Amino acid sequence: MKKLLNTLYITTQGAYLHKEGLSLVVRIEKEDKFRAPIHNLEAVVGFGNVLCSPFLMAFCAENNVAISFLNQYGKFLATVRGPVSGNVLLRRQQYRAADQTDQSFHLARNMVFGKISNARQVLLRGRRDETGDGDALSLASEKLRHTLLSLARVTDMESLRGKEGDAAKLYFSCFNHLITQQAESFSFTDRNRRPPTDPVNCLLSFYYTLLMHDCSGALQAVGLDPAVGFLHTDRPGRMSLALDLMEELRAMFADRLTLSLINRKQIHAGHFELQESGAVWLNDKGRKIVLDAWQQRKQEDIVHPFIGEKIKMGLIPHVQATLLSRHLRGELDDYPPFLWK
Repeated sequence: MKKLLNTLYITTQGAYLHKEGLSLVVRIEKEDKFRAPIHNLEAVVGFGNVLCSPFLMAFCAENNVAISFLNQYGKFLATVRGPVSGNVLLRRQQYRAADQTDQSFHLARNMVFGKISNARQVLLRGRRDETGDGDALSLASEKLRHTLLSLARVTDMESLRGKEGDAAKLYFSCFNHLITQQAESFSFTDRNRRPPTDPVNCLLSFYYTLLMHDCSGALQAVGLDPAVGFLHTDRPGRMSLALDLMEELRAMFADRLTLSLINRKQIHAGHFELQESGAVWLNDKGRKIVLDAWQQRKQEDIVHPFIGEKIKMGLIPHVQATLLSRHLRGELDDYPPFLWK
């Protein structure tokens, strides 16, 4: 298992990244402000007007360090990455599986099971912690339990996506009950995006973008194509398999962290900006808080339920990508989704 390295987030506008020896250097206003050996980095993410020298891009590609560019508010723009690693036979098997209705459906159903199970755990934890309307959370978690049981009887992709959509709607209908502090500033009614129109959706969208980036990198690291998925259909420019993988991890990574930041009052209304379009975005101070919390979350220890080993949470996408690749190669009879406890 690879060592969990650091993702370098650059939020200062006008920053220039360049190569110096075996290190990445961040220059701001003609002065070098930060330096890191390339072997200490896993990825680089720039927000907004962040520039990068072509020599550094090539250097990062050679060392399997992805450079991703997002706009100032966290919308994904592009990734620069070196050649896909791994065995071409694995990717051919992935493509075959995606084209085979039965195998593709079976994998998608496992992923949906993981997504709904982990969403239910968020509600159950809220109920145990007595953070909100206990009756509403109990009722919703019980309905999600019945949905999980019913997945075994689902036999086609359309019905599966219908179950997933209904479960997500039920889950988010209770999300506001989990917000117990700063309710006047962080009221949540429904999930909206492109753009998010309230602070809670802003946080969720921001964290989902970071999670998608990590899942895409994990899949590429084991040699899988992040663009060819099983649950999400193929579409030019869409990382369908990365979206598949992140479905299992949204609740425990992004949703719980969003709730923690709000309920612990680590973030407040002053960390957001309302645009003329109605969109709500994080400001510079808010992004720093959110990114620091994300990095800390990834360093937390957890026992992986399938491999039974204690790992850093940031390695979960890598473990799941490895398990998926082993299943596609025929080394595992089934793909075990990540089930949070």
